[in-house]
Amino acid sequence: MVEHDAFSAARDAYDALASTYAQRFRDELRDRPLDRAILSAFAEVVSTSGDAQVADLGCGPGHITAHLDELGLPVFGVDAAPAMIELARQAYPGLRFDVGSMAALDIADGVLGGVLSRWSVIHTPPRELPVILAEFNRVLAPGGHLLIGFSATDGPSHPTQVFDHVVAPAYRWSPDHLAAMLRESGLAEVARMVREPQPTDRRQFQEIQLLARKA
Repeated sequence: MVEHDAFSAARDAYDALASTYAQRFRDELRDRPLDRAILSAFAEVVSTSGDAQVADLGCGPGHITAHLDELGLPVFGVDAAPAMIELARQAYPGLRFDVGSMAALDIADGVLGGVLSRWSVIHTPPRELPVILAEFNRVLAPGGHLLIGFSATDGPSHPTQVFDHVVAPAYRWSPDHLAAMLRESGLAEVARMVREPQPTDRRQFQEIQLLARKA
């Protein structure tokens, strides 16, 4: 089980900032064509495997869940922060949103065609991340896909690095190290998108999105 203190701190912090967070990120995809492209690719590969549901884990106020719905996926959102889920339900009443923990998902084994984890693991202590990845693998059907986003460390010699996040303590990951952890969890990397930091970005970190498939 993920450390209770870390889980509670992140959940409570996001609850307190839910309205501000929703306003800030509501239109985040508008000026991010590469993000839209990788989400579209994720939707396409998931759709080729059938009509199994997709979970947006750490969905926040639901804007990315709604985008996946627009792309034609049968998607629902899960977030640990009740205030985020309430905002998501208000903004997108036609979609399903549940309060839940990524470390112990209330989802049956092997039923999902896809899992999206968009920067939702960054507050997980490094020694606890395998618990989360094992849950992703558990709920995915064979052939199902995971798209996981995170910020990269400064180089391969740094598997993880702590960084100053406005909400709660957070971690960056070496892409190769995280890909190896995915393999150990039964999820094989099939594609990787690297976004270099732009001059207007508040944090000058590479952003990584890994697409992996369950064997």
